[in-house]
Amino acid sequence: MSVVDLRVWRVGSAAPALLRMATGRRRLRGVPGLRFAKLLGTGSGRTFTPRDADPHHWALLTVFDDAAPADDFAGSRLVAGWESAAQERLRVRMVPLSARGRWSRTEPFDASGPPSADAVRGAPVAAITRARLRPARALSFWRAVPPVIDDLGTASGLRMAIGIGEAPIGLQGTFSLWDSSRDLVDFAYRSAAHRSAVDRTDAAGWYAEELFARFAVLDVEGTYRGRTP
Repeated sequence: MSVVDLRVWRVGSAAPALLRMATGRRRLRGVPGLRFAKLLGTGSGRTFTPRDADPHHWALLTVFDDAAPADDFAGSRLVAGWESAAQERLRVRMVPLSARGRWSRTEPFDASGPPSADAVRGAPVAAITRARLRPARALSFWRAVPPVIDDLGTASGLRMAIGIGEAPIGLQGTFSLWDSSRDLVDFAYRSAAHRSAVDRTDAAGWYAEELFARFAVLDVEGTYRGRTP
């Protein structure tokens, strides 16, 4: 069963962070047990345009074969560099429950051996969405976003939601953390705006590539914007 970590760091200056983003990809090559990794910018996720970008929060998503290499990676030069520069840090450890779609033409989250129901009963859950927008459909997509975000902001059980992406335009997604699976499902299927957007996706042709994954949250360390989600 793969182990997924999302790390989010708050930094004081954007310039050194941009340099770490540029050089960090090299340090991810050849890491033992690492199946997939993405250095990510973050944002409010309110419009999925460059207006959302947060130059003071940066993220790293990693997927390891199991917990041992994931724990070893915490002492790597890459993580240590971000940790030393960070004024605030958050790590969310997860295991995949379900996943569909692709990210950069790969299926990064192996949910073939999910944890038992007893192991995750009552545990928080998280969701990651990621899409590559078709440029010709971007305007239509951006117009559909605000009602969904308004519903998300008032959703029951939501602990945290941020925008994530490899680029401020075209390659974007969300990470959300919920009290329970029921809360996540209620938002996904009972929010009228979200349901409408999902129903329109195929006909609108917004995405050249898309992914949705759901996770059981095993551990949360640190804070985001001053609180532990």
